[in-house]
Amino acid sequence: MNRGKIIIISAPSGTGKSTIINQIIGKEDLRLRFSVSATNRAPRQGEADGVNYHFLSTEQFQKAIADNAFVEYEEVYPGRYYGTLKSEVNRILDNGYNLILDIDVKGGVNVKAQYPDALAIFIMPPSVEVLRERLISRATDDMETINQRVAKADYEISFAPKYDKQVVNDVLEKATAETEELIRNFIK
Repeated sequence: MNRGKIIIISAPSGTGKSTIINQIIGKEDLRLRFSVSATNRAPRQGEADGVNYHFLSTEQFQKAIADNAFVEYEEVYPGRYYGTLKSEVNRILDNGYNLILDIDVKGGVNVKAQYPDALAIFIMPPSVEVLRERLISRATDDMETINQRVAKADYEISFAPKYDKQVVNDVLEKATAETEELIRNFIK
């Protein structure tokens, strides 16, 4: 069995990255598996440990950092950590599956540095204003959080040139098809 390949997908929050990934990951011929990231945030309604995230306490997360257990991790907001466990990466690749890493932009750049053969795709919003409207309509965050995410998006977009490919999510179906084609060409 051939070892799988790594596909990194990053985007500012609210750009549609998770929706695009969820539409592609079900295509069995791509042999894609989702990396379950670790975080110290509380689960949202309907989220399950080990399915959506590995939910760790702040203490557990910091011990994993000290033990060098992460491929990448980031303090995305003060006191809020996200990361990809090395054990997750190896489990998926060793079983012959292609790994999709849905990670923040700095994490994506860090993983690309460790795995230069990985495909790094950056999903771009059509504009920062469209992004603000999407976050408001999603209705999962208060305005203060939305304003933080929008301010962060400007910064995150500056990382796009460090990625192999950029896909603008203006029309969801088109962005999904473009992302799927990039992945198909990469894994064949």
